[in-house]
Amino acid sequence: MNSSTNELDALLARFDRNAHRGGDISLEPIQTLLERLEHPQDRFPPVIHIAGTNGKGSTAAFIRSMAEAAGLRVHISTSPHLVRVNERIRLAGHLIDDAYLLDCCQRAAEASEGVTTSYFELTFAAAALAFSEISAELLVLEVGLGGLLDATNIVEAPAVSVITPIALDHRAILGNTVAQIAYKKAGIIKSRRPVVSARQASDAAGVISEEAFAKSAPLYVLSPEDLEAVSGPIGLIGSHQRENAALAAKALKVWDSGAIDQASVRAGLKDVYWPARMQKLAAGPLTEQFQPLEIWLDGGHNAHGAQAIASIISDLPGRTALIVSMLETKDASAYFEALAPTGATILACPLATSQASYQPAHLADLARAAGLPATAERSFEVALSEAQIKGFDRAVICGSLYTAGAVLQSNNEAPS
Repeated sequence: MNSSTNELDALLARFDRNAHRGGDISLEPIQTLLERLEHPQDRFPPVIHIAGTNGKGSTAAFIRSMAEAAGLRVHISTSPHLVRVNERIRLAGHLIDDAYLLDCCQRAAEASEGVTTSYFELTFAAAALAFSEISAELLVLEVGLGGLLDATNIVEAPAVSVITPIALDHRAILGNTVAQIAYKKAGIIKSRRPVVSARQASDAAGVISEEAFAKSAPLYVLSPEDLEAVSGPIGLIGSHQRENAALAAKALKVWDSGAIDQASVRAGLKDVYWPARMQKLAAGPLTEQFQPLEIWLDGGHNAHGAQAIASIISDLPGRTALIVSMLETKDASAYFEALAPTGATILACPLATSQASYQPAHLADLARAAGLPATAERSFEVALSEAQIKGFDRAVICGSLYTAGAVLQSNNEAPS
């Protein structure tokens, strides 16, 4: 580990310790930071801004893959990271290196003097510097939380705003109904700038339509024809990923109908990479330790994500165990209810990080209440051993991106 990496880790640890986690959410802190940094957002390449509950990261990955297949230089900002914070900032095809990230974070830290900020705001300010200083033809920008008051919502005139499927999540912050949450997500819609939406529940669709009309923003909703236009092999598993791919292709077409041809769309579909979304782990220390058990990984943590897992494992041969860990702020009951039709065995374990986790015994109780057989285990490694001993064909480690990162690191499969 070089000196830049050590300094970066120490600075990020300080960011985390000093981060403000309570109080009102506001754009004022990020606006102050960026003003002190001389408005780097004004020097961004064209931005495709993505909000929604499910599929944001996958949609961003498809946009990047298709655009790069067409020969474009693409920046991309996503969150959270799985193993290292560098994953949040990809510059023209490559993760930002430690030395440059350290430089950007140091400048963001200096600009934050006297400003109460969050970890996300500080790291996004660092990302904004990088995006403004390295040339590219496109920036794909994923919202961190919500949209209306998210730090990424400082882009005044995005090339396209994209809204993926909306469902109940982060209720304490975003609201208790789909309509309330949709209003926050639709906050990324800007005056007279086009917006592309996935197919939505009626409550969400109504809110998005009203916001687009109020801002004179042309609204394009994913159609059956859009889905039919996205054909050929796809690099991410699950039928829902074809919808995400179609949304990505439509967003690119709305941005510039001549920039991305059909051959680039097909190449992007096939070559797309997005870790911890029904990812079958490759050969590595973890998979070797638990042979012949297949190990799969999915970071989805709500009912929609569980439905996707249920759909996929129902089509797989043999027996599947689900190793589940989850933040205690998530609706584990709804997650297990979505999995109930599979009858899959649940091995509940704690998160592989210091984050606030459901206790395994409580998770197992909730799984049993949904009609699923369940036991509590001490860790995901112990759960894998149980799945191996009991002769399961595969184990899907799911329910948390925090655990997903630890699994990838254990298998020497960190995103690059």
